Amino acid sequence: MPEATTAETAGREPFGSRLGRAMADRGPLCVGIDPHPALLQRWGLADDVAGLERFSLTVLEAVGSLAAAVKPQVALYERHGSAGMAVLERVLAASSDAGVLTIADAKRGDVGSTMAAYADAWLRDGSPLAADSVTLSPYLGFESLRPALDLAAESGRGVFVLALTSNPEGASVQHVGGADSVARRIVQAAAGENRRYAGALGSVGLVVGATVGSALTDLDLDLAAVRGPILAPGLGAQGATAADLRRTFGGAYSQVLGTSSRDILGAGPGVRELQDAARRTLDQLRAA
Repeated sequence: MPEATTAETAGREPFGSRLGRAMADRGPLCVGIDPHPALLQRWGLADDVAGLERFSLTVLEAVGSLAAAVKPQVALYERHGSAGMAVLERVLAASSDAGVLTIADAKRGDVGSTMAAYADAWLRDGSPLAADSVTLSPYLGFESLRPALDLAAESGRGVFVLALTSNPEGASVQHVGGADSVARRIVQAAAGENRRYAGALGSVGLVVGATVGSALTDLDLDLAAVRGPILAPGLGAQGATAADLRRTFGGAYSQVLGTSSRDILGAGPGVRELQDAARRTLDQLRAA
């Protein structure tokens, strides 16, 4: 594992430190900004670029001061073409202005110069798509993510690597290997990356579904040893409660960023109703 370079230790505070402080100050909640066509319709908005922007900025207005992070789902902007991606650029910029951290849910993963280009898009200072962090897919090999891992360290940004997802198909890849499962190798690699970071939280996080149940125990995964944030989608509409997260993640619960999308977004379009829904979820996470 390489030592931190001058560029990695100078300048901007690392993402993990910034996220840890936001979780302590605001609570461990991430709100997904997921402009699904059905939600746009429920809000009385057209499934077009104007509806996309109105939806996104309303969610940000409502939860920007409550959530530790917001997580725009990139695919739901891509489906509107270049104009949709321009909306995403504005949402990322507005989030920065509002002082809330962003996780671009892009799930990028490739090799060589292509992975370097993805890293440049999402993690480089000055890129119109630069977010505070981005989700990555490691299934071409964890080391294929090296350009993003290094650029994140240099720019003070972070990554969340898919490790253990709760979709039924995930087990056919992630559970393979038993005691030396694919998921366990990803967890161990993330732990190794976080040795370059000081402080309580490193900047290499994992995505672990809130509804994975006993899989962490079954696969003998030590998430506390990763010393990185754990993005746990599935809170609320997908069936997981804050108490479920506490039981599932055990000693690593302090690292968990509980992620809710539809359960909170369904309370819209009113800003106050969205805020009330976010506060209820926050209260449950804190109580757990």
